[in-house]
Amino acid sequence: MILNHIWGLYAHPMAEWKTIDEKRESIINSVTHILFVAILPCIAAYYASAHAGWSVGTRESIFLTQSSGLVLGVAMYVGILLGTFALAYLVYWMAKTFGAQPSFTQSLELSAYAATPVIMSGVAAFYPELWFVALVFLAGVAYSVYLLYAGIPVVMHIPEERGFLYASSVVTAGLVLMVILMAATAILWTNGFGPQFMS
Repeated sequence: MILNHIWGLYAHPMAEWKTIDEKRESIINSVTHILFVAILPCIAAYYASAHAGWSVGTRESIFLTQSSGLVLGVAMYVGILLGTFALAYLVYWMAKTFGAQPSFTQSLELSAYAATPVIMSGVAAFYPELWFVALVFLAGVAYSVYLLYAGIPVVMHIPEERGFLYASSVVTAGLVLMVILMAATAILWTNGFGPQFMS
């Protein structure tokens, strides 16, 4: 079932990771989960940028044109999907170093469910105050990192000590991925692919 583990990951994460590991769902379930979860923050970002306007301090709200907001929403959706699949590949690629032998499905499951809080934090854009969105995003990142540290030993079937090192490596690689995505965005924006603002 789509989204069947979200509540458990928030309410009782360790028990939910064990359930995820025991059920061993298909790759289609993990892909469907991430396809659905990634839609919500993109809708919120489109609404905030094209209709509500971003508020930065005491200055006047900033609006994008609807077409520009739509393009950015779609780009955000693609970025979330690519980021999740890249993280899954990194989890899979680094596994042998730490004595784990997961399938790519297990790696994608771990990545998709661990990334859910940080992805869902984008829903905060429905209240487009920069400070509020930043705080919710930081909370989402913190909880996603916690889920990753809690989930790796369970899903990868390795001791907690090795799981800690493995998770630390994945978090570092994830931060590098985030920096690459931000740099690519900045390069595209400065080369004519930036958003159009309402005057």
